[in-house]
Amino acid sequence: MKQPFNLTVFLIFIASFAFGQDSSKIYLFVGSYTSGESSEGIAVYKLNTQTGELTEVERASNLVNPSFLTIAPNRQFLYACTNTRLKKHGSISAFKIDTLTGKLTFLNQQSTGGRNPVHVIVNKTNRYVIASNYTDAGISIFECNADGSLQSFSKLIEFEGSSIIKGRQNAAHIHSCNFSFDNKYIFAPDLGSDKIRVLKFDKGLLTVIDSLTIKTKSGAGPRHFTFHPNQSYAYSIEELSGTISFYSYKNGQLKLSQTYRSYENESDEYASSDIHISPDGKYLYASNRQDENSISIFKINPKNGELSLIGHQSTYGAIPRSFVISPTGKHLIVANQKTNEIVVFDRNATSGLLTKVTVTVGLDAPASLKMVKYH
Repeated sequence: MKQPFNLTVFLIFIASFAFGQDSSKIYLFVGSYTSGESSEGIAVYKLNTQTGELTEVERASNLVNPSFLTIAPNRQFLYACTNTRLKKHGSISAFKIDTLTGKLTFLNQQSTGGRNPVHVIVNKTNRYVIASNYTDAGISIFECNADGSLQSFSKLIEFEGSSIIKGRQNAAHIHSCNFSFDNKYIFAPDLGSDKIRVLKFDKGLLTVIDSLTIKTKSGAGPRHFTFHPNQSYAYSIEELSGTISFYSYKNGQLKLSQTYRSYENESDEYASSDIHISPDGKYLYASNRQDENSISIFKINPKNGELSLIGHQSTYGAIPRSFVISPTGKHLIVANQKTNEIVVFDRNATSGLLTKVTVTVGLDAPASLKMVKYH
């Protein structure tokens, strides 16, 4: 005998299935070099969290060399270093993010007061934006309006210095700025002077604290910097020596613990670039450009923060200037600047190892990657 159709059971099944699915969206924002010309410099992609495939959403036009991006903590705004690598002063451009589609709306653009801004960050209140000028070494601070647009910079702190590598360290070069978790301090790697400069941040005011500034090994060229989620460890990628320095951290004070080689092989010239820690705090990754074109993979000792090398992964392209780990930790995505490729890897959460799953082409000179997840 045919069983009667139970509509209630069917609806419960459908509802259970639907609510069990992850309805969140992850967008990838890619900044690029446009050869100094106004062009479509920022591309937006939607990530398929299962397959790793990237689907292009749109491109933001009328931009010159938007070579570094950051997303505000509230995930509502994107800020880009623009007019970089030019003879004139660079700028920061502000955008509103449509959280449903990932599309960008241009808000405004403000000068940084120096040439070649290479890094930008936002404080945890979403109120202040900090830019790092490389060629004219300096740090600019901007206050944000309520709509995310930028006021003119309120202060520009300039730096002087040099070190031993001719042509690269003839002058100071601020390569990035990084907030401590409590937002009380900023740590600014100075590639040209072999220093990590420390500044106190208080309600939009910046004060250089020379007593906390760290002098790295001569010729190291500190570039980017990251804190471990436990807030007690910090790691700096050193471009010119191809190394990673590990620091213990407390109340604005860094203390060098150990230095590790990021490159697999010795070289006459190193060019390490980016550094990130997996969301679970178990693995550290760093990118190496010149000759090797690899991602170095380290396991982090949870008891003392020391690193153990797991291996090196080819990026399947040239000049991996930037990479990003997805908010879920499932994927690691690399921008190969010279070969115009965005390569997506599956990341094994247990071993830390990477497996290539897809390659996206079509954007020239990708240089900066940022990801955000919306529910």
